[in-house]
Amino acid sequence: MDLRVALIGYGTGGSVFHAPLISSVPGMRLAAVVTGDPERQRAVRERYPEADVVDGADRLWGTSGEYDLVVVTAPNRQHVPLARTALTSGLPVVVDKPVAASAADARSLAALSAVRGLPVFPFHNRRWDGDFRTASRLIGSDALGDVRRLESRFERWRPEVRKSWKESTDPREAGGILFDLGTHLIDQAVALFGRPAAVYAEIDTRRPGAAVPDDVFVALSHPSGVRSHLWASATAAQLGPRFRVLGSRASYVVPGMDPQEEQLRAGLTPKDPGYGLAAPEAYGLVGTPGEERLEPTAPGAYQEFYASVARALAGEGPPPVTLADAITGLEVVEAAARSAAERAVVGLDEK
Repeated sequence: MDLRVALIGYGTGGSVFHAPLISSVPGMRLAAVVTGDPERQRAVRERYPEADVVDGADRLWGTSGEYDLVVVTAPNRQHVPLARTALTSGLPVVVDKPVAASAADARSLAALSAVRGLPVFPFHNRRWDGDFRTASRLIGSDALGDVRRLESRFERWRPEVRKSWKESTDPREAGGILFDLGTHLIDQAVALFGRPAAVYAEIDTRRPGAAVPDDVFVALSHPSGVRSHLWASATAAQLGPRFRVLGSRASYVVPGMDPQEEQLRAGLTPKDPGYGLAAPEAYGLVGTPGEERLEPTAPGAYQEFYASVARALAGEGPPPVTLADAITGLEVVEAAARSAAERAVVGLDEK
């Protein structure tokens, strides 16, 4: 029997990412979509006619027995309240990043998850970027030798401020680029090298009229000796390499972004030929100066997040991302904010 999924939210997150991915995984069915916006309701009915359209999340809880999983992709301030209600209604839940606006809120969600005996899956889909999968394989196979530094960037040229809750200074909204793109960068570094021991950050607001950070640098010192240097910016007039991984024997450098977001925005899904495949001209280079070779990029596979969720719920595998890792990421975000304010390196306690 298919897992019946109720999706809360049909903005960019719901329409571009979650709904197409859920619908692409065998054994999963998009059973309901919650949105009160008439235009989005029409869009759901056109693309997913088999899914019920629900105008408010409150309507889910009285019929929770009709679903097997809830996905929360509402604005950030609603993540924890909706996830808590799902858990108390007896339903496991996927929560878009950032899981919460603070590490304390995420820890409270973890406590409820433990009490209810139901999992919370943080949607850190960027672990299934093709370039990240390639970097992970190269690091794990010792192809680069001892890794000394990871350089990772999500840079964009968007100098004008757009109207959005992401531009709000209300801390409950978790606005700004550190929460938006920075959480992806931090999660990838944590996935590769574990919880950092220390954090240093520079956080700026560059765009005229902006009220929240839009240009961020975060440096992580991992106990192994690896340093992760992470950049997130909306004001980069020239984009740097997506990854530069420097090892004792070789480096891995890849230029542009994983193609999946662009493909999903264009209407492609993992069921379509060519989905997740990087063009050969976008492949990275492995080697040393004068002795470099092209390294084919592994296929991107965001759908694997939901395939792993299905396996975990069936007791056939681990969760795709742990809530503990998401909590670590939020602790790094908070340490970064403190570091930038104090202009100092901030240590993280061991866990």
